[in-house]
Amino acid sequence: MEKRVCVIQTDFHQYRPSFSLHGRPPAQLSDSEVRRLSEQLHQRDEAVQKLQREKDHLVELSQQAIEDLQIEEEKVNQLTKEKTKLLMQAEELEYQLEHLQRADLEKTRRKLEENSRTSQESPGEMGKMRNGLEDLIKRKDLEISSTTTKLEAEEALNIGLHRRNKELQARIEELEEELEAERAVRAKVEKQRADLTRELDDLTDRLEEAGGVTASQMEVSKKREADFQRLRRDLEESSVQSEALAASLKKRHGEAVAELSERCEALQRTRAKLEKEKQNLRMEVDDLAASLDSLQKAKMSADSQIKKLEEQLTEANRRGDELQRTLSELSVAKNRLSADNSDVSRQLEEAESRVSQLTRSRALLQSQLEELKKQLDEEVKGKQVVVSGLSLARQDCEVLKEQLEEEQESKQEMQRLVSKLNSEVTHWRTKHEADTVQHADELEETRKKLAARLQEAEEAVEATQAKCSSLEKNKQRLQGEVEELCMDLEKASSCGQALDKKQRVLEKQLGDWKQKCEELVAEVEGCQKESRQHVGELFKLKTVHEDSLEQLEALRRENKAYQEEIADLTDQLSDGGKSVHELQKAKKKIEMEKEELQASLEESEAALEVEETKVLRLQLELSQAKGELEHRLQEKEEETEAARKSHQRALESLQASLDVEVKGRVEGGKLRKKLEADIGELELQVDLLTKNNAELNKNSKKMQQQIKELQAQLEDEVRSHEERREEQAALERRCALLVSEGEETRTALESSERARKALELELQEAGEKFSDLNNQFQSALSGRRKLEVDLQSLQQEHDELQAELRACGDRAKKASCELARVGEELRLEQEHTLHLERVKKGLEGQIKDMSGRLDEAEQMALKGGKKTIQKLEGKVKELELELDSEQKRHSETVKTLRKNERRLKELLFQSEEDQKNQQRMQELVERLQNKMKAYKRQVEQAEEQANMNLAKYRKTVHELDDAEERADIAESALTKIRTKNRGSFGKGYSSGYSTPCPPLVRSPSSVGSEGRGEKILNDDNESVSSLIPTYLNSLKKLMID
Repeated sequence: MEKRVCVIQTDFHQYRPSFSLHGRPPAQLSDSEVRRLSEQLHQRDEAVQKLQREKDHLVELSQQAIEDLQIEEEKVNQLTKEKTKLLMQAEELEYQLEHLQRADLEKTRRKLEENSRTSQESPGEMGKMRNGLEDLIKRKDLEISSTTTKLEAEEALNIGLHRRNKELQARIEELEEELEAERAVRAKVEKQRADLTRELDDLTDRLEEAGGVTASQMEVSKKREADFQRLRRDLEESSVQSEALAASLKKRHGEAVAELSERCEALQRTRAKLEKEKQNLRMEVDDLAASLDSLQKAKMSADSQIKKLEEQLTEANRRGDELQRTLSELSVAKNRLSADNSDVSRQLEEAESRVSQLTRSRALLQSQLEELKKQLDEEVKGKQVVVSGLSLARQDCEVLKEQLEEEQESKQEMQRLVSKLNSEVTHWRTKHEADTVQHADELEETRKKLAARLQEAEEAVEATQAKCSSLEKNKQRLQGEVEELCMDLEKASSCGQALDKKQRVLEKQLGDWKQKCEELVAEVEGCQKESRQHVGELFKLKTVHEDSLEQLEALRRENKAYQEEIADLTDQLSDGGKSVHELQKAKKKIEMEKEELQASLEESEAALEVEETKVLRLQLELSQAKGELEHRLQEKEEETEAARKSHQRALESLQASLDVEVKGRVEGGKLRKKLEADIGELELQVDLLTKNNAELNKNSKKMQQQIKELQAQLEDEVRSHEERREEQAALERRCALLVSEGEETRTALESSERARKALELELQEAGEKFSDLNNQFQSALSGRRKLEVDLQSLQQEHDELQAELRACGDRAKKASCELARVGEELRLEQEHTLHLERVKKGLEGQIKDMSGRLDEAEQMALKGGKKTIQKLEGKVKELELELDSEQKRHSETVKTLRKNERRLKELLFQSEEDQKNQQRMQELVERLQNKMKAYKRQVEQAEEQANMNLAKYRKTVHELDDAEERADIAESALTKIRTKNRGSFGKGYSSGYSTPCPPLVRSPSSVGSEGRGEKILNDDNESVSSLIPTYLNSLKKLMID
């Protein structure tokens, strides 16, 4: 904080003269002062860069401190489980919020649908709908803000729980250390007890040897025997007392050792803590001294530069105005460029949507081609299977016929044998009726043999009958299969005809696709140009990134040098030790500062993590954009080449399949003569169909030529109509008044149509908004499904972690139980030690008496004691090796745990990035789908317009034909009338001229003929005058159409 305050003060002192100079008039500044200002600004930039380097150095130091903290934070796995529970609750709340938002969206969607229906009926209600939608959006924003506040509160709770978790973990560590100390004390006590028991055993052995020596002396003097027995009794009592004393001594010794070990451990802990605090304090003192020196130097340089800047700022103000003008011009140009860029991006999106439409349609056609190929292959295979089945069936039929004949022959032979056996039986019966008594035994044997033969013959007959029945069944089954194969052949032939038709349709579609491919190639070239521009921008960004990496490496090297200096300083400080009381006071102060530094470090860590995530995201987005561009280009090139190759292959495969079908038909004709006629008829039909197809193609070409000719005729007629319009200009002038009134009505209509179009545009915008909302809803649904899958996986992991938590809790309970048990044992041992101390005082006198005797026995026992000591030392070494191995295992497990946690974090980060990429892809897909729908609508509208134009064209053709017929009729009527008039005039003149006095006298016949001629002329004139306006009216109608 002090560093930040110093930096802010220096910045304020630096920029104070700039504020004073802003008040000066711009005329006082000159170019030289502007140059000075620019140079000073450059120097300031360099100073800022130096400060940034120092900041990076401090960041690296903070990272080291963070690594040290991570070692301690890895012990907080149990509390992270509680955090996961809270996160699960937060996710459930988010899920509920999403559910509510979806319900609201569905309600709004329904309202929008109803409003769209009403808007089609009444366009004036669209404004109200728009206001309602804006209110809904505002409400949604408020709800989202409230949810974010709730989430922030829950995060604060999580942080508090995390701190509490740290405190609990520290308490657990202290308890574990106490447990380990008590276990060590217990082990030492047990070792001492074992040593004392061994010493007692040695003493008893020595006493027994001494007893053996005294036995020889007892023969000399019987008086000493009583004394020896008394001494033995005393020895036994003393041994009991010595055992009690040894146990008490062991307990006291163990307690003393435990207390000393605890004191040593406590002293070591305090010493380690004090050393760490010393190092931290030294680091902070060095940092503060360095920062103070740098700040003083910067202050001095800033004071010197401020005076120069005050003179240069006046000139900078002048040029600032000019730069503002240029900036305004540049902003205008920038806006124009942005508008052009937006237009170009729209065109690009439209082209991409077209490309996607074409690729999809091409994919559909390819899938149809593949399906047709599969159907052809299946039919060919079916035909081959049918042919092979027919041949096999014929072979089976022949084999079965042969078997039938053989079995019938065997049956006949068996019947003959049966008849022979029956005749033999009758013969033997007649022959041996008289000798039954004499040859009873022989007859019984022969009878048994004959019965066995009869049974065998009957069994053989039954087997042959079963075989015959099975053969008849197989024969019937094969006949049914042959009939089914015939039906399958007929179906295959019909499918072949259908496939021929489909092949013709596909050939037409291929021509259309070739044109589309050419258009796509042009669009691909434009996309390649744009991709090259993007690649250039990517290279620039890469160079910037590499420069930043080099700066990071240089900062790391500086960090290492500073660390070495810090180590030297710590060694120097360790030489001059201070008193414990002063260190404790300093420790309290440092702990307070340490907490503040930890808070600031956590904030800096969070900021660093955010920046690192931003950098990673930018790199990923750049790589994704580059990959997508390259992938699109490659896909488009590959798709064009693959389309060409696939169409060629499709044609070749179709031709090959046709050849295979022809071969199959020929083979089928060889196998079955009946099918040859059918196959020939089918081939004739195919030829006829091909001819018909060729004729239809010719007819289509002729029709196209006729359409072109008709179009040329239409253009000629239009030209003639224009000439006639020029002739009718005089008539149109008379109608100018009526036309002006019509134009006024048209203007009114156009204004109404404009209003209608505006309302339609608003309707379309509302529809687009609705489609966007629907797309967002669908994307949210898909995201929810993915989140549900992730939730399930996380729940499984959570269950596993809970199981581990329970196991750890059980272990903690067991440890607490063991602690209680050890405490009770310690209490009992303390009581026992007190009792042993009492016994010890009584036994000390006896031990002094026995020590002389024991010295003699010890010399004898030294030889055996060395062996036992070696054995015990070997056991101790084995136990130490086992301890080392267990410690290594423990360290390996800790390392694996850390690695797994890091992997978990990386996987979570990757999953978040994958989800974001999937959301982006879904948004792109939805946009493309919307564009596809719009293009489809445009195509349908264009088709409808084309159909309307064709209908109008046909109407005009029919009306032209009618007009021509009418004109022909009128011309024929005119010719007839003229002929009639000429004939009537000729007759009247001849009759009037035949009289003797032509000028004076007129006959009644001549008078009648003249009257008739005048009537005919009047009638003709009336008919002509009636036909001309009808013809003109028909021409006007044609012109209007």
